[in-house]
Amino acid sequence: MPSPSVPRHPALTLSTIALLTLPPLLWAGNAIVGRVAAPWIPPITFNLLRWVLAALLLVPLGGWILRRSSPVWHDWRRYLLLGSLAVAGYNMLQYLALHTSSPLNVTLVASSMPVWMMLVGRLFFGAPVQRPQLGGAVLSLAGVLVVLSQGSWANLMQLRFVPGDAWMLAAAFTWSCYSWLLTRHDEDPRVRADWAAFLLAQTVFGLLTAGVLTAGEWTWLTLAAPADMPTRIAWSWPLAAIVLFVAVGPSVLAYRAWGAGVQRAGPTVAGFFTNLTPLFTALMSTLLLGEPPRAYHAVAFVLIVAGIVVSARRA
Repeated sequence: MPSPSVPRHPALTLSTIALLTLPPLLWAGNAIVGRVAAPWIPPITFNLLRWVLAALLLVPLGGWILRRSSPVWHDWRRYLLLGSLAVAGYNMLQYLALHTSSPLNVTLVASSMPVWMMLVGRLFFGAPVQRPQLGGAVLSLAGVLVVLSQGSWANLMQLRFVPGDAWMLAAAFTWSCYSWLLTRHDEDPRVRADWAAFLLAQTVFGLLTAGVLTAGEWTWLTLAAPADMPTRIAWSWPLAAIVLFVAVGPSVLAYRAWGAGVQRAGPTVAGFFTNLTPLFTALMSTLLLGEPPRAYHAVAFVLIVAGIVVSARRA
């Protein structure tokens, strides 16, 4: 019998697959535009602006959560933790990574997510690691390596990692902790039943942490002024469009879909879907450069999907 602390999740359905596929698609776009915006705006400031706009979009949908009588104030520690991990932590680390690493490298390092999901679940939530999940991890990572190598072992041997990849590794661990915390229903059920209110509560408290980190960033930029990072915001219409996109797509829509998908499938199975992100990133990059998809993209897709299917099997 499984531990009562470990939630049981039903088999994957088409609607659950759709929910868990949308976030990697939007996060792939986030990695690309985040790299484009890197010379125009400091990374932690970019993250703050993204979530300020996302909060403004959520207020008309779930603004009741901010009332004085709201149950959110009683559980403020939980929302502060969720917001600090997802709103401030994960996204800040990703944008820091994109200053020295490529979008494909960033999403490749993020493909370690299934491993982190299994480790965090086992160590902190008592979730056993099952053989289908290990097999799924091998298949899924193989698919990511096919994307990275472009179907050639020689290309894989030429891969070079940079400091930004370490930031992304920390981001993957942070996101794993956040995803497992979503399975705990410690908040008022009225909040959990309203997805916009639940996300807005996380965003508001996350902005507190993001604001402190942004103040630290500007203090650091004033004192150190590193050569590889902008010391001011170079506003333009392209930058404004990027901020709007990351607020609507990778923030509101992706987080809504991810939260619902994790509740249905569980964090470990959901983690395998994040390995679609490097594939989507590679496809978007090639399309933007006017290059058609290659055969190795199809091979990678088959391997990643096979990993998802295998991991979803019951031991």
